[in-house]
Amino acid sequence: MAGEVEQQLRAYVEYLRDIGVHDFYRQGEPVYADVAPASAPIAAEMAVADAAVEARPLPAKVAVAEERRPVVVASRPEFLEPPIPKLVSFDDLVPLPESRVDAAHKVEALAAIQTEIGDCTRCPLAYAGRRTIVFGDGDANARLMFVGEGPGADEDTSGIPFVGKAGQLLNNMIQAMGLKREEVYIANIVKCRPPANRVPEPVEANTCDQFLLQQIDVVQPQVVVALGSTAAMYLLGVKQSLSSLRGRWHSCRGAKLAVTYHPAFLLRDPRMKGDAWKDLQMVMAELGLKAPAKG
Repeated sequence: MAGEVEQQLRAYVEYLRDIGVHDFYRQGEPVYADVAPASAPIAAEMAVADAAVEARPLPAKVAVAEERRPVVVASRPEFLEPPIPKLVSFDDLVPLPESRVDAAHKVEALAAIQTEIGDCTRCPLAYAGRRTIVFGDGDANARLMFVGEGPGADEDTSGIPFVGKAGQLLNNMIQAMGLKREEVYIANIVKCRPPANRVPEPVEANTCDQFLLQQIDVVQPQVVVALGSTAAMYLLGVKQSLSSLRGRWHSCRGAKLAVTYHPAFLLRDPRMKGDAWKDLQMVMAELGLKAPAKG
């Protein structure tokens, strides 16, 4: 029997060596205790003692409060954390151009910006499922410019800003001001659709705003309307509530800027349409527009 065990052990050692294990360690030497067999009287006494132990009832379990030590979560070193970008208004990003594009060359200048954008891969939105880069739409010589947040599903398909349900409401708002959509210019903070229509991340907005800034400088509108808090935040470089920004004039690239609700928000809460109309009336007064007569 001993020989068989020795052969099995030898075979197992050879197997370990075949798979690369060569060193075997053992702490100390095995100790064998010589125990003499118990005599009959002693064995009987031990059996009685064992029976008494088994018959004795076990004590009830006492709940012992387990000491809980606070879990220490290792934080990432500060140098590994990306810096939080500082908000900068469009007025402070770069100075106004010394020479302005004349009316006859604005369409050409906008086309040059679109060519510069190309099949853009400058920010993560390029790899987040976007289909089309939504550049802008409207009159290159418009006195009024609307700036939204970013394209939605319909815009991502068509390549034109504000063509979905929110776009239809924006068209109605423009008509109520006595204008046609073709007489204004429309663009967004980002030109690619964020996944699930989420709010653009700072890295996305800050990468794309250089092109929106150029569009504003080329069109040279008299008034810019920021549609929603995201557009207002990046155009003005401030993070404030929409209510604190509405009802007064701001500046943006040589134009006056008004802040109002995004049409998508008005679709979700139609009760705010009256307040949005007040914002548009302020713009109409600045541009000398009158609402068309109801017939």
